[in-house]
Amino acid sequence: MISIKIYKRKWVILVPGIKVKDSESFDEAYRRFKKQCDRNLIVTETRARRFFEPMTEKRKKQKINAKKKALKKLYMLRRYEARL
Repeated sequence: MISIKIYKRKWVILVPGIKVKDSESFDEAYRRFKKQCDRNLIVTETRARRFFEPMTEKRKKQKINAKKKALKKLYMLRRYEARL
């Protein structure tokens, strides 16, 4: 997630960045940068904001995700009980 903070009464967007070490190759630095972007969910957020999504669609997705999560929890519980 891209961080947005107020600094000296101005909005500042904090984008992930890395400092390349002298002994580090480009590939290693690029790999570290990609990991940092993945941790901050930048790609996921940009895809989500690509098109406007009304609240009804967001709620619908949240309900679907909640059902999936509950089913997964139930599946794992039953799987755990079967081992006992």
